[in-house]
Amino acid sequence: MPENRQLSSKLLSEFKENFDMDPRCQVLKHAIIKNGIQNVSLNNDSIISMQYAFSDEIKTGKITSQQQSGRCWLFAGLNMFRQKVARTLKIKDFELSTNYPLFWDKLEKSNYFLEKVIETAQEDMYSRTFMWLLKNPVQDGGQWDMFANLVEKYGIVPKVVMPETFHSSNTKIMQLLLTSKLREGAWTLRTLFQQGKQPELLREKKGEIMEDIYRILVLFLGQPPLSFDYEYRDDEGNFNEDNGLTPIVFYQKYVGYDLHRLVSVINAPSSRKPFNQTYTVDSLGNLIEGKPIIYLNIDIDTMKQLVLKQLREGIPVWFGCDVGKMVNRETGIMDTDIYLYEKILGVKFGLSKGGRLDYGESQLTHAMVFTGVNVNKGVPNRWKVENSWGEQAGNQGFFVMSDSWFDEFNYQVVIFKKFLPDNLLAVLKQDPVVLPPWDPMGALALMQ
Repeated sequence: MPENRQLSSKLLSEFKENFDMDPRCQVLKHAIIKNGIQNVSLNNDSIISMQYAFSDEIKTGKITSQQQSGRCWLFAGLNMFRQKVARTLKIKDFELSTNYPLFWDKLEKSNYFLEKVIETAQEDMYSRTFMWLLKNPVQDGGQWDMFANLVEKYGIVPKVVMPETFHSSNTKIMQLLLTSKLREGAWTLRTLFQQGKQPELLREKKGEIMEDIYRILVLFLGQPPLSFDYEYRDDEGNFNEDNGLTPIVFYQKYVGYDLHRLVSVINAPSSRKPFNQTYTVDSLGNLIEGKPIIYLNIDIDTMKQLVLKQLREGIPVWFGCDVGKMVNRETGIMDTDIYLYEKILGVKFGLSKGGRLDYGESQLTHAMVFTGVNVNKGVPNRWKVENSWGEQAGNQGFFVMSDSWFDEFNYQVVIFKKFLPDNLLAVLKQDPVVLPPWDPMGALALMQ
């Protein structure tokens, strides 16, 4: 047997001897066992340098909270809108309903899943695509283009019009029941296909399944309003009313962004994804008739310049990142130096950003909003982040991101096309490269 193919007793003895001979390891072992690696490696210099002061800043209301749910992408999208609504209504702490798009997203994702089941009915059930579809048919997470699809079709409403329910803030059980029903539906539809039934009959059965899904959602989340009257008192004490609104009219009247003028810009430095190219992900979406997910892949410095331009126009920036890496929730610091893991452990972690994506070490896990930036001598060095984890995390709910963290763990921003240079606008006219469903850029932001 070749040497070192197995963990021999000789090799293990060498490992132990080398460890025991290092007095630093002896001290660190006890410190980490007692206090945990994050407490031992927490970098006080990072805490001091990451100040909550920014040269460019958008005024915002109180922080929102997604509670025990994976709705960060919906909160981030609505937080991008709500400052504009708040200024118009003169309500500083105005909040939009996240329960409202959650209802329609679950319903549309269910229909999307069942349609994909019908489309792939001829494939072997153990095919990678079908197994991927079954894994999370209606999870909480989402992407910017999915959010835009919901807003264009269903509009938005104030939080008081469709407030939170127990299960909008605690989605786990609802998720389990919807998933169970949809997997049962997949079995039913594939069985009918195997029996030679026509597509018309499969879609008739799909309609019956969707009625059950609708029933569950109404019982858990409430009935979404078709129209409503909005009465409120502004911060100056004046009573106001706006009657006979629909969710679409409310969006058009108080936000009015043309969502087709926004584009998802990503930084995925992988040899398989050249820059200055658009990409889409197969079988990823929520609305069958909706706009497909489109990414424009560019270098990180160009991405940061686009974010800076939009912030200086007073427009928040939706972004997607891997929030599980080098983040301290208590202080709200997102910094590549916040934990000195390599120095404490004596072990180097050397994967590049592209390597982390390609080898499953990182992906988009969470969506938030940039609302400020600090520019020092013409160069950004930290970014203000509006999160949706409530006021207990970070600085009253806000986080601060170092520029180095932006480089390594930020993957996506949503930018108005007017800020893009002509060469990137030209790239948007190209046909996108289609990525498989399991590509890391197909990950959905959902961390809570």
